[in-house]
Amino acid sequence: MPDFSSSNKLSSSNKLGSGNKLGNKLLRRKFLSAVGAAAAGAAASATIVPATVLGTAQRPAPSQRVNLAMIGTGSQGLRVMFNFLREPDVQIVAVCDANRQSSDYHQWSQNEFCNSVRRLLGVGTGWEWLSPNKPLRLTQTLTVTSGTAGYEPARQIVEAYYGKDRPSGQYHGCKAYADFRELLDKQPDVDAVVLCTHDTLHAPIAVAAMRKGKHVWCQKPMTYSVAEARRMGQVARETGVATQVAVGNAASEDTRRLCQWVAAGAIGPVREVINWSSRPFWPQGLERPTDTPSVPDGLNWDLWLGPSPHRPYHPIYLPFVWRGWYDFGCGALGDMGCYSFDTIFRVLKLEAPEWVEASASEPYPETYPVASIVRYQFPARGDMPPVRLTWYDGGLLPARPDQLEPHRRLPKEGLMFIGDGGIILAGFTGQQPQLIPESRMKQFQPPPPSLPRRPDISRQWLDACKGSKETPDANFEFTAVVTEALQLGNVAVRTRERLAWDPTAMRVTNHPAAQKYVAPEYRSGWTL
Repeated sequence: MPDFSSSNKLSSSNKLGSGNKLGNKLLRRKFLSAVGAAAAGAAASATIVPATVLGTAQRPAPSQRVNLAMIGTGSQGLRVMFNFLREPDVQIVAVCDANRQSSDYHQWSQNEFCNSVRRLLGVGTGWEWLSPNKPLRLTQTLTVTSGTAGYEPARQIVEAYYGKDRPSGQYHGCKAYADFRELLDKQPDVDAVVLCTHDTLHAPIAVAAMRKGKHVWCQKPMTYSVAEARRMGQVARETGVATQVAVGNAASEDTRRLCQWVAAGAIGPVREVINWSSRPFWPQGLERPTDTPSVPDGLNWDLWLGPSPHRPYHPIYLPFVWRGWYDFGCGALGDMGCYSFDTIFRVLKLEAPEWVEASASEPYPETYPVASIVRYQFPARGDMPPVRLTWYDGGLLPARPDQLEPHRRLPKEGLMFIGDGGIILAGFTGQQPQLIPESRMKQFQPPPPSLPRRPDISRQWLDACKGSKETPDANFEFTAVVTEALQLGNVAVRTRERLAWDPTAMRVTNHPAAQKYVAPEYRSGWTL
């Protein structure tokens, strides 16, 4: 891996005004605009022009659409793809996944994939093959049903969606790939990529796409490691492309409400934050299997591994269950903390922690523990005092605050801001915040809304792809700062040491052995 050390701190603003280096994309848009204008002139001379050239009130002309490539078309990739297909100014032109097709993906409800496609297409039957609904046991208490995913089902769904409004009912304009590098090389018409792979592939794909001038929308967590987060933020700033991480609460009313309450002194200076999650919903605390089954037909195992060290294929690693393995995922903190920490960092204007430490259940050499507690210490910021942030997962709960009425329970997942003058209790990402006890909330007069309200994160990003000067809320430069803290917490989980952190040098100053987790080595052939 390259040296990621930098004396430059990451800015929380992604300057798109001087960036958006679209190069050939702008030429393509100008060409398509000219074609549309010529077609419109021909139409005025009584020539019939297809709506696919001029566009309609429901579907903009090609020159006004964002050409998307979906990279990662497993369970979550399909869910995200359904949402982008519904955007009238989007055209999905390519799909990509290391797996061609299999029926071992996790649905959160019976017939989820089948029903989603039926709703998308406006049909009441068909597509049963997407939801075989065989039981898949994730943990002792959670069993889900199986669905079919991969690049081939994704391609069929895209072409069925675009074909439904054509006179022929047919559309064959979506290319399918196993290797993202081939996609980026062969499809210069792609304006932007939507990235939904497992965690260790996020940074290599995002950086490669940004360097080719592609806008990038990335699933959370943004990266697998601290060093990758730093590099992705740097490349986003250098290239000026539009970036966004899939953290919806970045644009939520509740996040803005919490920012205003704390800024207005609703609970006085905040000195402590407590955040707890019921995750993991996948196995952790495992030993590596000793058997070596054959790689399934259609799965490019070497490509799926990406920069991770090589190991024999086993179904214990994928799909979805990779989250619990150190080599592939980021555990409960990486998976869910990117939501709640986004809110916490915005409310309290946090940057890098001074130190982080963790305690956890029985350690395993290759997987995250079943449960953990991670503590961060953040320095003062301006007139805001130092803050202690504590994270709980695996079903562990914090101590019940004295201010909470006896008849009320702490939620299974939640967030508390503790100030000198009171406590705000909210849902996991800050939903439905309230002062406790209830009598305090009844007396509270919230400040009037003052922060700008914005559309959802996908719409923000698409508008930025099309040239808007508005920076997406969860852009890579802002989210890199949050992600560095999250992944530093995972380093503490692995080392079980209090780690003193130097953000300028990007180094743990008191425990040299931890540095290998800050900037993990890539497998040969993979670079940033």
